[in-house]
Amino acid sequence: MKPGIMSWAVAALAGWAASSQGATTVGLMRVEGAIGPATAGYTARAVAVAARESMECLVLQLDTPGGLLESTKEIVQALYEAPVPVVVYVAPASAGATSAGCFITLAADVAAMAPNTTIGAAHPVAVGGLGESGSPDDVMKQKIENYTISYIETIAAKRSRNIEWARSAVRDSTSITAEKALELGVVDLLAADLPELLQKLEGREVRGRPLRTAGAVVTAIPMVARERVFQSLWRPEVLFVLMLVAIYGILGELSNPGSIFPGVVGGIALVLALYMASVLPVNVAGLALIGLAVALFLIDIFAPSHGVLTVGGVVAFGLGSFLLFDRAGAAFRLSLAFVVPATVLTAGFFVCVVGAGLRAQWWPVKVGTETWLGRVTTALVAIDTRSGKVMVDGEYWNAVSETPVAAGEAVEIVAVRGLTLRVKPAGGKGG
Repeated sequence: MKPGIMSWAVAALAGWAASSQGATTVGLMRVEGAIGPATAGYTARAVAVAARESMECLVLQLDTPGGLLESTKEIVQALYEAPVPVVVYVAPASAGATSAGCFITLAADVAAMAPNTTIGAAHPVAVGGLGESGSPDDVMKQKIENYTISYIETIAAKRSRNIEWARSAVRDSTSITAEKALELGVVDLLAADLPELLQKLEGREVRGRPLRTAGAVVTAIPMVARERVFQSLWRPEVLFVLMLVAIYGILGELSNPGSIFPGVVGGIALVLALYMASVLPVNVAGLALIGLAVALFLIDIFAPSHGVLTVGGVVAFGLGSFLLFDRAGAAFRLSLAFVVPATVLTAGFFVCVVGAGLRAQWWPVKVGTETWLGRVTTALVAIDTRSGKVMVDGEYWNAVSETPVAAGEAVEIVAVRGLTLRVKPAGGKGG
């Protein structure tokens, strides 16, 4: 039996034995990384599992740099409506409940933190371009900030936590340690690990009844495969790669018509990129610069700029990549080690692949009957408007001419119509 199957079997037997002895069960879910749609779905499912299994409570172990406000609101609502008490535990040591994590922690029935962890920095991220004072961008930014402040105040008030600090976490991006959070009434208790947390929860009154968690059996509620896939895909790096694949695929198809495969792959990548751009905090200025870079690359293929436009495209693409998520938190940043290779690769792709393909479409035809236009050959028999014969490249062809041509005279091919050549007198001996 495989080790993974053995461990699950042992856990199941332990849970059955504990249940038969009247021990309570506690659900455990772990949220690590950015908060997004996959995280919100996972939380809702874990709450439903805990309720269905009549668990004593659900522990949400949290370590996040932040995420989307909409997904955060869904998680907060799930915690409010949970039939069982939910304990948010910021752990392990060095973990943080930053930005969206701060909202989630404050919304828990019981908020706990491990020593050497942090919470706060919940200022909302503005998405879009910069604006001068009084511009629509600044107005929208102020609206989002005011809404976020009022939202976190209602959460803190509902759970009887420090409203003033919650307000400063959004307005001033205040961040504090676990010890300070306990002192200020931001969280309810500190626990070094899960067993200590369960011991400290024992007897704590939540929703009008005391919790029975000492000696409880901990049942893990992991992400299912679908949730793990979406959580791993929901990253700025993935969106960036999809954008590159869309650009390479579509332009590769346009520069080499009939390839089909690049166009199909590029189209699929474009649809996925547009979907992800609707949920990730993308900066419009970054997208515009990347679009400008693509345009400069294409123009430089035909314009005699001696590479000046390509250099400009490289600069625009690099800046656009940096700005693509520059208004977002640490969870939505593209690293330099990721942007530089992508910029070099894109420049090389346009100069070598797309450039060669597009230039090839403008070259004169080198094979086929189109290359015969203007060629001089000899009339094998007399040629008139109805019939005639010539030989081209070792092949006999029907020929017609508006001007009668005698056998042996030179004729010039002026058009190809199916299996018949239109010719005219060439004024000299043919070859």
